[in-house]
Amino acid sequence: MSATADHAEERTNPAARLGFQPGQVVQEIGYDEDVDQELREAIEEAVEGDLMDEEYDDVADAVVLWFRDEDGDLTDALVDATTYIEEGGAILLLTPKTGRSGYVEPSDISEAATTAGLTASKSVSVGKDWSGSRLATPKAAKSKR
Repeated sequence: MSATADHAEERTNPAARLGFQPGQVVQEIGYDEDVDQELREAIEEAVEGDLMDEEYDDVADAVVLWFRDEDGDLTDALVDATTYIEEGGAILLLTPKTGRSGYVEPSDISEAATTAGLTASKSVSVGKDWSGSRLATPKAAKSKR
């Protein structure tokens, strides 16, 4: 029964699917009243700690970046986010789903990630209103050999 429960948790807990691990320091950028509170709580549960806010001034293992179309230049936001993570860290880019206010085109995400020197995984649904893309630096990917 526990194996089934573990599989059920993996399917229902997006933070587990996204690879968040206990002990990780995760910085959150772009927080606003429209963010998915359930996802935030799931990430905090997965890392067994609070998300660090934009004022956090140390290196993080990962960055959660909430980004909406009206937030400015996505490439700039991604480049800025890379300064907060250590080598091997990842950025979880969260954007509103199709049809939601602030929706960002997948081609814009791909172009911005490439320009910022990041590699993007496919987009995954992480909540009712948000999609996520896990982004990593190519250097980090090579160092994992």
